[in-house]
Parts: sequence; C-alpha cells; structure tokens
Amino acid sequence: MIFGSQFTLENINNLSANTIVEHLGIEITDIGSDTLTGKMPVDARTKQPFGLLHGGASVVLAETLGSIASNGVINSDLNAVVGLEINANHIKSAKNGFVTGIAKPVHIGKRTHVWEIRIKNENEDLICISRFTAAIIDKK
Repeated sequence: MIFGSQFTLENINNLSANTIVEHLGIEITDIGSDTLTGKMPVDARTKQPFGLLHGGASVVLAETLGSIASNGVINSDLNAVVGLEINANHIKSAKNGFVTGIAKPVHIGKRTHVWEIRIKNENEDLICISRFTAAIIDKK
C-alpha cells in the first residue's frame, strides 16, 4: 500500500468544500492499494455548450485525482504537492450520468510523481486518458 493511514475518504472529501472540486460535484469514492478513484457528474456544471462533457472538466477530474493521490504518498509535514504538467487525450464523448476516474502511479520518486488517470463512463467506455506529473517541494 502506498497511501498513509490518515488518508481516508472522509478526510479527502472534507477538504473539497468551497473548491472547484465541490463546485463540479467531484467525489472521491475509493482508495485502493495503489489507486485512487473519483466520480464526476455530467451535468450543467461540467458540459460544454453543445451538451457534451467539457474536456476541461475531464482535466480537472484527472488533476484532482493525481494531486490528491500524490498528497497521500508524501509526508505532508515536510512536503507539498504542486502540479507540474498534465496532458489529456479525449477519446469519446459523454452526455449524461457520471464519469469515473482511476489514478494509478507510473512513477513515485522523491521529487516527482507521475500518475496515469483513465476516465470512463458508466458503460466502462474510455472517455479520456491523462498523465499528470506532480512536483514534490519542501515546505518553507
């Protein structure tokens, strides 16, 4: 297991109050041995003007999962996580329901973490695949 014991669904979801995470309806739903899962509604908050899931909303979900996952790995008394790079390939559209993202580590180093985030719809169709790189910095 790569996540610390203080890393609980309740603690994570409580941190989302008054943030873009709460605004978009993103909820962290599962902490696996080396995965973090969250879901996001496809609704008026997350759609683009043509009624499809906005690619930017998918990127917010991906970066949220990668950032939270990195925070679950570090010693938060000494270090902080900041986003360094994210990319996303939008494979298929979604019009309603929920999308679910699963973040898995590709690299967990001392100063950088790389996460792959796969976002699927309720039929398990791949909607987006993203790679997120986090920089681990010292707290001042």
